[in-house]
Amino acid sequence: MSSEVLEAEVAPEYLVEAEADESGVPAGYKQTEVGVIPEDWEVCELQDAVEFLDGLRRPIKSGDRAKISGIYPYYGASGVVDYVNDYIFDDELILLGEDGENILSRNLPLAFRVSGKIWVNNHAHVMKPKSHFDIGYLTEFLECLDYSLLNSGTAQPKLNKQTCLKIKVARPSQKEQTAIANALSDVDTLICKLEKLIAKKQAIKTATMQQLLTGRTRLPQFALHEDGSKKGYKQSELGEIPEDWEVRAFGELIESSIQRKSKRSFDYVTFVGMQDVTENAQLVNQTIIQYEKVKSGFTYFEKGDVLVAKITPCFENGKGCHTEFLETDIGFGSTEFHVLRATVLSDSKFIYFWTTRNSVRTALESEMVGSAGHRRVPFAAVQDYQIPCPGKKEQTAIATILSDMDKEIQALDQRLAKTRQIKQGMMQELLTGKTRLVMPNQSI
Repeated sequence: MSSEVLEAEVAPEYLVEAEADESGVPAGYKQTEVGVIPEDWEVCELQDAVEFLDGLRRPIKSGDRAKISGIYPYYGASGVVDYVNDYIFDDELILLGEDGENILSRNLPLAFRVSGKIWVNNHAHVMKPKSHFDIGYLTEFLECLDYSLLNSGTAQPKLNKQTCLKIKVARPSQKEQTAIANALSDVDTLICKLEKLIAKKQAIKTATMQQLLTGRTRLPQFALHEDGSKKGYKQSELGEIPEDWEVRAFGELIESSIQRKSKRSFDYVTFVGMQDVTENAQLVNQTIIQYEKVKSGFTYFEKGDVLVAKITPCFENGKGCHTEFLETDIGFGSTEFHVLRATVLSDSKFIYFWTTRNSVRTALESEMVGSAGHRRVPFAAVQDYQIPCPGKKEQTAIATILSDMDKEIQALDQRLAKTRQIKQGMMQELLTGKTRLVMPNQSI
């Protein structure tokens, strides 16, 4: 992606914002069933804005879909579920999830625009906007609504058709609808490009980890003998590894037990729960508390240690983190964390990157103990896991390369989050008419 795209302004070129008077409703605005909107906007029901095509939907059981696999998207409540060899619709449409937890949680888009040849099952309402509505505007308007009060489900959330028909929709002029849709689409384009760039950077990092952590690619400063000849490889119980590397168990690289500092040396500590680490092994939240308020039994660790979840499914999903950015020197966390502390012979970030590899997770799954749903990886199994291992200097150099890649991805993640926040703010402003892109005398 070009730097111009990354630095692009996501706000429209000009915005006109109304000022409220003492009555609470700004001049040129009115109070309606959808809230305060411009006086030149109208309000209608969704049934007046779209044609419902639910009668054309047809569900296909997963076993039957396997027999008709093809190129056409098969949509459900939250997006593409599968691909089949036939289609029902070939048009510009809006799908609105009919059932499922997403109606309340909104972890995924609930209203989304689709086009072309598709198949839709009976878990999404199918709507074709009428001629006086811009499909982009209407999709964004429906996506921003709170559907919790419209839920008619018991066992699971549900939006029935009769309820949806009566949803109130704000209707600006078609010119303003299109202007709003275009402004929000520009932000969506930037979000999509950032998501693709992050995915690309993640793929590059994964490939780089595979090469560097196994020694298949050597960093230039470690690739040659003193006489300038290229270092070779040797056979080991793990297969071919660099000739100057050794096969080591994790237990040789980490402390067998964690020694605690005297409690007199600290007053405040950081608490890290399982919810504070992501499934790509990042620390996203930490809580500072007084040491005296720490309950007994929590897992003790120090800045620079590596945390790895030991309970399923957190372990399989890669939950854990490196604590280099801990806000205090001492931390306490969930009892479901293993604490890996590097010895003087190893680099803690090198250990951390090894713990994030899927191959490690997969290999240790077979070592889990306990009942179904509460299985854990014993610390002894972690200690016994073997890896190809260079000297500490090369460990640190490898970890530095991977850390730099992590920082680049994290910066992009932050930009993506900020851009999504900007879009949410723009939706709040534009879809209510609080900020206008087209003034009344510009309408057609």
